[in-house]
Amino acid sequence: MRRTRVTGLLAVVSAVVLAGCGVSAEPVDPAPVESVARPTPAGTEIDPELARGGSASRDCNATASLPPDAEVADGSTMAEIRERGYLIAGVDQNTFLFGFSDPDTGELHGFDIDIARAVAESLLGDPDAIRFRAISSADRIDVLKEGAVDIVVRTFSVTCERREEVNFSSVYYVAGQRVLVDADSDVEGIRDLGGERVCATRESTSLRNIAESRPRPVPVAVDDWSDCLVLLQQGQVAAVSTDDTILAGMRAQDRTSTKIVGDRFTNEYYGIGIPKGDEDMVRYVNAVLEDVRGGTWQDSYETWLREDLGDAAPPEPRYR
Repeated sequence: MRRTRVTGLLAVVSAVVLAGCGVSAEPVDPAPVESVARPTPAGTEIDPELARGGSASRDCNATASLPPDAEVADGSTMAEIRERGYLIAGVDQNTFLFGFSDPDTGELHGFDIDIARAVAESLLGDPDAIRFRAISSADRIDVLKEGAVDIVVRTFSVTCERREEVNFSSVYYVAGQRVLVDADSDVEGIRDLGGERVCATRESTSLRNIAESRPRPVPVAVDDWSDCLVLLQQGQVAAVSTDDTILAGMRAQDRTSTKIVGDRFTNEYYGIGIPKGDEDMVRYVNAVLEDVRGGTWQDSYETWLREDLGDAAPPEPRYR
């Protein structure tokens, strides 16, 4: 009985198929497909409105910090950190060579990471007595004002405007803004990018410098520098412009397809960010940096940066 039903079903199906073969039908055109733009990283903004610069005087002697003092007094910020047992540092995890996560181990490495560990080792006797908090460029001031971290070591340029909101250590590195483009680009510097899209992270001095260049490029703001590299590789921006240290990390990840062009058109003075009220911590960190300049600074530079940036030496500190 079952075989009879199956045979009958097959006959019906065959008839339908044969009938379909005998019908001449016009093919149906699929819906027209427009060219599809590649998605941009989350949070990407084209030509964002930038807040006007603060009222802080540009003659505030921004790079001069408080004199160093390694004493850890009772009740001090450093004593509280020792009682807690670990330092909390806001850092980057997406900028190759300065602060990046090892894809195999998940551990953070880079020049800035070494600087943060040096503070932990001096204060707590162990470079691993540290808890890293990965933050974006835009978060650097907020996490300090909120007391969410003890220090920020994240390619943090010292400026008069920022000094109104947070404290800074003495300068531990001097960088300069340049331009990263495709290897086959004819661009020779920032002046060749008028009307072109140029990427930088939001709330960075780099983004403002792009907007103030003449002829004016179109600033593109993203959350992390790795997003800029993606946009450049996808052809969605003509260039990335920021500190040569950060660009060196991007180029190290894509040496065949990118190049750094033009001379430095700014000087960027990196300091360790510290909450506004913690002047004792500023002095202590400056004492740590005095030791770093005389020893491990050069070792770290050789490990991470010399291949891409050539010879360098630690900057001389300036104190008030």
